Amino acid sequence: MENSCLLSWIIFTPLLFAFLVMILPKSMEHLFRKIALVQTLVSALIATYLYANFDGGAAGAQFVHLVPWLPEWGINYLVSIDGISLPLVMLTAFVGPVAILGTWPDLSHGAQLKKEKFFVMCIMALQTGMYGTFLSSDIFLFYFFWEVVLIPMFFMIGIWGGKDRIYATVKFFLYTMVGSLLMLVAIFWMLKTSAEGNGNPSADFATLSTLNFAFDGSSLGAALMSPQSLLFLAFALAFVIKVPMVPFHTWLPDAHVQAPTVGSVFLAAVLLKMGTYGLMRIAIPMFPQAAFYFSHVFIVLGVIGIVYGAFCALAQTDFKKLVAYSSVSHMGYIVVGLFSFQKIAIAGSLYQMINHGISAGGLFMVVGFLYERLHTRNLEDFGGLAKVVPLMAIGFMIMTLSSVALPGSNGFVGEFPILLGAFQVHPLYVLFAATGVIFGAVYALKAYQMVMLGPKTRTDLDQLHDLNAREIIAMGVLTVFVFGIGFFPKTFFWKSDAALDVYSNNLIQKVGTYATK
Repeated sequence: MENSCLLSWIIFTPLLFAFLVMILPKSMEHLFRKIALVQTLVSALIATYLYANFDGGAAGAQFVHLVPWLPEWGINYLVSIDGISLPLVMLTAFVGPVAILGTWPDLSHGAQLKKEKFFVMCIMALQTGMYGTFLSSDIFLFYFFWEVVLIPMFFMIGIWGGKDRIYATVKFFLYTMVGSLLMLVAIFWMLKTSAEGNGNPSADFATLSTLNFAFDGSSLGAALMSPQSLLFLAFALAFVIKVPMVPFHTWLPDAHVQAPTVGSVFLAAVLLKMGTYGLMRIAIPMFPQAAFYFSHVFIVLGVIGIVYGAFCALAQTDFKKLVAYSSVSHMGYIVVGLFSFQKIAIAGSLYQMINHGISAGGLFMVVGFLYERLHTRNLEDFGGLAKVVPLMAIGFMIMTLSSVALPGSNGFVGEFPILLGAFQVHPLYVLFAATGVIFGAVYALKAYQMVMLGPKTRTDLDQLHDLNAREIIAMGVLTVFVFGIGFFPKTFFWKSDAALDVYSNNLIQKVGTYATK
């Protein structure tokens, strides 16, 4: 395998397997899920090879692959990877087999598969979109893969979702499309500006980052009408909808509740990170003065999301909706860290993208385990399960401790640097944000108590079977990452240090000149 094409192999391997599934007859339906597992394992192996050959001491792009696409518009198939995108690619790679193993359908009680071929193809297409988004170095290619992700998730919720799946699907589609259209307009504006400044249009990130869009911060009105602000707000809106940040979050609980478990795992673990990655890769560094000017707004909304999401989670009786609102809360920390413009907080935000993906994916799998066995997500229908399913109770507790950022878990590695860095410049905001840690522990431990402790609420709970081999492997892999990152964070993130240093220094330098005016 040539290193120059390595990233393309990562992106399109899922599509190659999807084509294989497509041409196989329906009579081989029992093999489709196994083929999906093989595909995710192959993708994880390629990603591991990439990680092993990635130069952690280099801050720039590596494994660059360029193929002309629309040269007259300056648009190319241009993919590369650096220390910022590397952890997200690895997250996507390892979530794949974990999600497949942890959500394997139990057909022993007469349950039937529904359009299994198309379902597996959607999972594979979803992975291609996620890999492509994180590896794109051309802004139009980024937009292309950003939209690709929407299609399989649309079908996964709309076909295999719950009773209100159509409502959730339309809401998810409309929210995402509004942001995407604004982003597309902003992209064309940038291409036009690039053509006027350089003689030829260029859509690659490196060139677009050199464009100097006018910004006037003398008053709020002048700032809002500045070209840099308009572009920043167009991109930022598209990204914060995907995060999702309050008040653009309402699509997420509906989508999670209605989506099949494997869809919820991918959505929580990876898809939400596309929004924060977009902020980190495009919106903030390409429009730094506007991002700095409006940073207080985004930090306040991030803090509101932390506290509001925690209170909403505390009020839920639907286990899946509780975990969904917890995602709203935890993603708020990442927004606060990115807009603090502090080196340690920015690094913490990248770490938290990975750490939340692990804990949220694990919690949604626990919800799936229980729903597969009992066909309910109502917390009041559980109780006293720790003695009946001790392995599930242990896995649930580990993911809960990760979610509440217990020291020694991966969650602490992300949230603590964010709060520490942001406190240096916004101490009052951080005091409010820190209350989210307390409220988060309350709703998470309350959920654990209602499910695993206390008296049993149903007579059929004693017949519940514990985790099977596939589920043990899936939870075991996540557990390794929870404690591995928690105790040895540098082992997992050191290859991002050089890129984060350059990114933070460049960003602070750009906004420092403006902030001192």
